[in-house]
Amino acid sequence: MRIIPAIDLIDGKCVRLTQGDYNQKTVYNEDPLEVAKMFEDHGIGYLHLVDLDGAKSKQIVNHKVLERLASKTELQIDFGGGIKSDQDIRIAFESGAKQVTGGSIAVSEPELFSSWLGRYGAQKVILGADCKDRKIATHGWQQASSLDVNDFIVDYLSKGAQYVICTDIAKDGMLQGPSFDLYRELLALDGLKLIASGGVSTLDEVIQLRELGCEGAIIGKAIYEGTIQLKDLEALC
Repeated sequence: MRIIPAIDLIDGKCVRLTQGDYNQKTVYNEDPLEVAKMFEDHGIGYLHLVDLDGAKSKQIVNHKVLERLASKTELQIDFGGGIKSDQDIRIAFESGAKQVTGGSIAVSEPELFSSWLGRYGAQKVILGADCKDRKIATHGWQQASSLDVNDFIVDYLSKGAQYVICTDIAKDGMLQGPSFDLYRELLALDGLKLIASGGVSTLDEVIQLRELGCEGAIIGKAIYEGTIQLKDLEALC
């Protein structure tokens, strides 16, 4: 299982939100590159980079930060937030992203997102399936939909998707453990490479996600708050 630390960006700074609430923002570092290098120094090879400014807007915003991190580290970066057009996804890949995550666009413009799966390949395009009470949420989690998370993922698996990041918004930033039951249900789906996200608070939970069969685990606040130590993740890697 891939260990994937997260950096969320607002105004180019490394921040964390609680349950996606932009009013509950903590700035952890003014320089995301410093944080990325810290991950790399501990033997971690992957990074989940989220443009929270882009997620609220209609376009990618922090692509210069992506370009800086991609050019100055060896981290394999998956980038999400504000990917809403052919131009946005092109900019993300040209700026150094190895994978790009689309969530809101997969809901609002399914034909466009499906075309990206065909054009760039399922190895490079990740479906973002962020949900609260099983319902898919979009636009930086500010808008709810009526789509059930399982049905949403099944539909895109039939269209060629493989990688899915699933975040239970109720768990995100709470350090109360991930949604094991939901992930157990989703992992019964054929062909799914599930990346768990939200709520991870201990090293034991990371190991449990690996034992469940998750392809990756995104870890954010637990690293910044020190409930998971980078040296312990280094040992897992």
